[in-house]
Amino acid sequence: MWTVSRDIEAPADTVWQILVDLEAWPQWGPTVTGATLDGAGFELGATGRVWTPVGVPLPFTISELDPGRMWGWRVAGVPATRHGVEPGGQRCRAWMSAPVWGPAYLPVLATALRRIEKMAVDAAGGRPQPPQVTGRP
Repeated sequence: MWTVSRDIEAPADTVWQILVDLEAWPQWGPTVTGATLDGAGFELGATGRVWTPVGVPLPFTISELDPGRMWGWRVAGVPATRHGVEPGGQRCRAWMSAPVWGPAYLPVLATALRRIEKMAVDAAGGRPQPPQVTGRP
């Protein structure tokens, strides 16, 4: 899998809630205009529908889940992206992965992570921080 990540100045729990809130998906997912679950809970094996800008609903299944840490899904029966968060005190690292055949999707995932950062920092009452530069010239 190909992976992009972003350090976020917000607690991991805040980012996790954004990742699993289907109503929030269109706010951070550039290729998502809506999503619904068939059942009541975001759990392993849960099914639902996701709408893309084309307007066609696609079925999905939550195929991987480590609550509070990572989830992955299959869309229209095809392995799709994985989404995760690594705690680090009052900050965290969020990441997303695309299948090995999907490196062209990495810019979309990077955009999603920037949007998630803004949502999480706003929810935590802070501001996005500039990247840390370490080392010597």
